[in-house]
Amino acid sequence: MRVFVTGATGFIGSAIVKELIGAGHQVVGLARSDKSAKALAAAGAAVHRGSLEDIESLRSGATAADGVIHAAFIHDFNNYAPAAEADRRAIETLGAALAGSNRPLIVTSGTLIAQAQGPLAIEDDPANPNFPRKSEEAAMATVSRGVRASVLRLPPSVHGEGDHGFVPRLIHIAHEKGVSAYIGDGRNRWPAVHRLDAARLYRLALEKGSAGASYHGVADEGVPTREIAEVIGRHLNVPVVSKSREEAADHFGWIAHFFGIDAPASSALTQERLGWQPLQPGLIADLNAEHYFEHAADAVLLHR
Repeated sequence: MRVFVTGATGFIGSAIVKELIGAGHQVVGLARSDKSAKALAAAGAAVHRGSLEDIESLRSGATAADGVIHAAFIHDFNNYAPAAEADRRAIETLGAALAGSNRPLIVTSGTLIAQAQGPLAIEDDPANPNFPRKSEEAAMATVSRGVRASVLRLPPSVHGEGDHGFVPRLIHIAHEKGVSAYIGDGRNRWPAVHRLDAARLYRLALEKGSAGASYHGVADEGVPTREIAEVIGRHLNVPVVSKSREEAADHFGWIAHFFGIDAPASSALTQERLGWQPLQPGLIADLNAEHYFEHAADAVLLHR
């Protein structure tokens, strides 16, 4: 299958590209820079120049593909509404290019978007209509137009070597401030998955997914945030402390809202429907593998 992948050189996207090529698929990756183009070529993928804002590049890339994986998102939390709008337009463009073909379109979302109806967020839970990111709504709208669109929800922590998301940010904050903190009693939970397990799920959703389905890329259903803080504190040799919700915004900055959420999620239906099984280390085991802390001091400077 010829697969067009957006976000193909990102932390998750690069793993998806490797997974697809390893399974015998031909990959065409969207590249907005020479650096990204070189990385794709080195990985064995074809290069398609463009960006999420370049509608024509998205249209032509999808039109020539047998299937599309949309893994790109502009992660600018200071300008989240414009990023969400760019994502919505990109999905609409990709869907229009695939209309009437029953070709697969896998759209990335998050388990935090799910409006849980029970103790765990599950695949059949609807998306929260008040959430500003409309990835799922845009994806589902393409189904009636003859696109085999499905949604893959990722947890807030997709971990592994090279991670530059939420957990590394927590490490940077702990290094800067000399304490590793959690909020309240730290019993609120984060689901998590290793990037290689997530990449395999994208491939399975592409190959076997159903139109209109939602899948959860969740290995750890819910890791207590206090446990995350304790591992960070131990590796950095700093105290582990609680911060009240009033103190959290000042201590954590923009990540405080996310770190304070209790949002456990299940992937039981995904495992049943696609035959997916997480095989890689869980979040705590991965944190204990040292690679998260090898460049902690240098990484602080990148986030200033």
